[in-house]
Amino acid sequence: MRILIIGRGGREHAIVWKMAQSALKPELFIAPGNVGMKHITAQTGAPVTLVNLSEGETEKLRDFALSEHIDLTVVGPEAALADDIATVFAAAGLRIFAPTAAAARIETSKEFAKDLMRQYRIPTAEYRTFEDYDSAKAYLDRQGAPIVIKYDGLAAGKGVVVAMTAEEADNALKDMLLDNRFGKGKVVMEEFLQGPEFSLLTLVNGEQVVPLVIAQDHKRAYDGDKGPNTGGMGAYAPVPVIPQTQIDWAVEHIMKPTAKALKSEGCPFCGVLYGGLMLTKDGPKVIEFNARFGDPETEVVLPKLKSDLTQMMLDVLDNKDVTPEFHEEAFLGVVLAANGYPGSYTKNIPLNNPDALSQQVFCMGVKEENGQLFSNGGRVLIVVGKGNTLKEAQQDAYQGVAKMAHSDLFYRKDIGWQAV
Repeated sequence: MRILIIGRGGREHAIVWKMAQSALKPELFIAPGNVGMKHITAQTGAPVTLVNLSEGETEKLRDFALSEHIDLTVVGPEAALADDIATVFAAAGLRIFAPTAAAARIETSKEFAKDLMRQYRIPTAEYRTFEDYDSAKAYLDRQGAPIVIKYDGLAAGKGVVVAMTAEEADNALKDMLLDNRFGKGKVVMEEFLQGPEFSLLTLVNGEQVVPLVIAQDHKRAYDGDKGPNTGGMGAYAPVPVIPQTQIDWAVEHIMKPTAKALKSEGCPFCGVLYGGLMLTKDGPKVIEFNARFGDPETEVVLPKLKSDLTQMMLDVLDNKDVTPEFHEEAFLGVVLAANGYPGSYTKNIPLNNPDALSQQVFCMGVKEENGQLFSNGGRVLIVVGKGNTLKEAQQDAYQGVAKMAHSDLFYRKDIGWQAV
């Protein structure tokens, strides 16, 4: 079994680490990967090769997969999905676990996702879409705050502003519609919902939906859920504040109907459909959908998964019944980020050797020079602790964080606060 995994971050590190443990004894190729992934061979025995191709080089990736006789390709980042890598690979006769660009619009276009949910009566916040600042501002003046402003497109997890004041909302509208921070585009303005959030990752092929254990992400940069939105500062699984009955309801009334809706619209989904959900007073509602594994949720969900991920993906592609099993332990991950993130941040921070830790470390933005590890991004790495309880997992994670800490790195000290 020869597998190509596309991406370079902590999410892909976790995917490679998990797939490497498969009973199918795979040989793994990662394009482009990061240096932290090279250590997976020592951990699992599976051969791992980093490939010098970026996520956006779709045709070169296809040619590589053909020349290397790749049996299965797994896509991590959303930008590659938007480039329609799934269609390009399928046209070449290559098996790929990823949605087409048309299906990935569930993530790449907030407007498409909201319109789909409205049409198929999938529970979500009320909303309006605007292209120009003046009409958006007039709507804001009528609605008031709090209100949620979302850029209609890809923004690396940073295109959402939960505005608690009208001034904050107005600044977000100016940022997105006048200054075009993420490019020329629309905004979706949503009603403000309240309740605990949770991430529900599912493996999907057409109408087949296989749910994994839920996780909870921490989007805000600082303790107490303060500061700007980030790509995620930590996560944990399971999430005891969400009852199993509500999770089951979300699978039946949100995730399965969404997969069915995409098929009805002529763009059946294949890959990982991620529901970013909130348990409101009226039950679970959709905050957002993603068309791939979440980051950093993947880094705690996959360690909790007991089943063979590689075999699961192949079985889903073949529409076979899949019932995942999970470890009893709890898992909690803490992200270490460069000072200044998610704005302009400190670069080239020297890092301690993560292999010296007993905790699992997934590298997010790292590079190696003369045998020394350095930071190479805003989010640098995530330390994942485990324990019989979430409290134990939290303690384990922060013991590892203390060994990786550096004056040029920061991290939240309250990951898991809603459960612990």
